[in-house]
Amino acid sequence: MANPTPDAPVVKDVITQTHAFGCLLAYCVVYVLPLHLSPATRATPGRSRDDPGAIRARIKAVFLSTAVCSIITLAILTLSSPTLDAEGRSDHASAWHTMGYWPLGLRETAHSVFLTALLFAAPLYERLVIDGAWEDWLRLEPLSSVWNDMPTWRNLVVGPITEECLFRSAAVPLLLLAGNGLSSTVFLSPLVFGVAHVHHFYEFRVTHPGVPLVAAIARSVLQFSYTYLFGIYATFIFLRTGSLLAVILVHSFCNVMGLPRVWGLVEPYWLPEGTNNGTVKAHTVLYYLLLFGGMFSWWRGLYALTSSSMALADL
Repeated sequence: MANPTPDAPVVKDVITQTHAFGCLLAYCVVYVLPLHLSPATRATPGRSRDDPGAIRARIKAVFLSTAVCSIITLAILTLSSPTLDAEGRSDHASAWHTMGYWPLGLRETAHSVFLTALLFAAPLYERLVIDGAWEDWLRLEPLSSVWNDMPTWRNLVVGPITEECLFRSAAVPLLLLAGNGLSSTVFLSPLVFGVAHVHHFYEFRVTHPGVPLVAAIARSVLQFSYTYLFGIYATFIFLRTGSLLAVILVHSFCNVMGLPRVWGLVEPYWLPEGTNNGTVKAHTVLYYLLLFGGMFSWWRGLYALTSSSMALADL
């Protein structure tokens, strides 16, 4: 069994590791399959996954799937809880804690988002300063787009909530319950999270039939790779903080930022396009200093900023 922290809920090995990973795979299927069964949610050559009608239908489907899987995990944890109240009933609080719902972990959330912002120090600099997004934030335009643009709502709100509720909150506690090792929980369970995104390859082929197969495969491999790496990071944070809110907001933040620039010059928005002078070079040098400095600061703060008495395991 995984090593729980002194303050973490203690549970019995009531399911096997095979059963736990089987549940994780089943949850993945339950989450993805409905997106391709109904004409309302299915991508077609003339209708992409960004179609507002398709997004609304998909939101209903994934929320229902996530709710079903979460209820199943909650039931398993509640029934397996060794703690009984005065009337002999299972302790529901332990199950809610293990799934990361309560306590919310506001301090843990703030620390986790700050830690992730360190990793994205250079992209934040490019987005806010070089691209001038600070002006948009003064007008609160990014917040407006979250509410008014369906793809943005899906990517920054619905996706992070449902995926973290399912792949972290509903899945990780079952692995701990089964006595799965912490290393495999952190590094193997996100493989299923990555596989859950491979279905986008099929959707991309359907909606972009003219794109060469090799390019579509490369796109899917890249998406799987960064999704898997993020899954490792999110699982680590979830185990260290015991906060579902923390991983949801970190997920949303990472979706906002996307992949960082790792080559090329940064071009300040106030300069004519194609300018290559000392100003461009100075900002580019600063960008890469922030890129490596942010990565170093993130690594130094990885354990300090995720330390919590709410931790689910001694990781």
